[in-house]
Amino acid sequence: MQIRTIVIIGAGAIGAYVYHGLYPLTESGNIRCCFIAEGERRKRLETNGLIINEVQYHPAVCTPEEANGADLVLISVKYSALPSVLESVRTIADSHTVVLSLLNGIDSEEILAEVIPASQIIYSLIRVSSQNLNGRITYNPASAFGIWAGECGEYDQKEALHALEQLFAGTDIPFHISEDIRKDQWHKFALNISANLPQAVLNVGTGAYEDSGHVGWLRDALASEVLKTAEAYGIHIEKVSYGNWKKNGRLSTLQDLDRKQKTEVDMFLGVLMDKAAEKGISVPYSEYTFHAVKALEEKNEGRFDY
Repeated sequence: MQIRTIVIIGAGAIGAYVYHGLYPLTESGNIRCCFIAEGERRKRLETNGLIINEVQYHPAVCTPEEANGADLVLISVKYSALPSVLESVRTIADSHTVVLSLLNGIDSEEILAEVIPASQIIYSLIRVSSQNLNGRITYNPASAFGIWAGECGEYDQKEALHALEQLFAGTDIPFHISEDIRKDQWHKFALNISANLPQAVLNVGTGAYEDSGHVGWLRDALASEVLKTAEAYGIHIEKVSYGNWKKNGRLSTLQDLDRKQKTEVDMFLGVLMDKAAEKGISVPYSEYTFHAVKALEEKNEGRFDY
């Protein structure tokens, strides 16, 4: 199996990072890569292109019908937009297409399996600090740790994983084959929940986790509830490993609130609460934090303008 035609669904921070990494291969003619967009979104992307690390690019743009039969589909939309692109995925994928979901969280592959065979979906995660500020996308290559992917379930996906490994070997996107991708996904899920959300509620930099025992306690309480839920699903994680952030670091949920945008709290705590409920597990700190973030979204919408 060789990957020669690639489509990216989602032209935000993650989609732009992947496109940027693949760009040398597109320029050399080794692959064809396009973003999926229709109507006004297509016109806007074709006209404005993408500004990535202060360089402007004009990627190819195609419709789902034009992309039918692509070798690889990379999905990088917001979690809330995933249901709206399912029909596009169904249209693009044929029996040989491989699909990678680069969303945060632990259930996007389950959602995608509603429209294409689960055997074609490679479980994966991405770790990159990438921001989209007013259409200008920036990321630090030094902190772009790349993509992890691995087999999950009863399917033999070694050929597809080898093809992905060969593809990304020709780029500056690190690609790692995981021995236990579900464990890796749950670990990142725990990290995102416990590091993103307390600072978002408190509106503080990530340095507060070390400088305040109270903020650190909130982080650890959320992490404990995620790990307890993971254990109920047969996934054992000793502890959550955190990165070395700048003291004034503002992670994705707080960035969303800063921009008065909807956050991904549904993908984080909404899913966690559902998974915990299925196993009869109580997650009170997660429930409180979920409603606190939802209240901050409402505040940004002006519902408490008094």
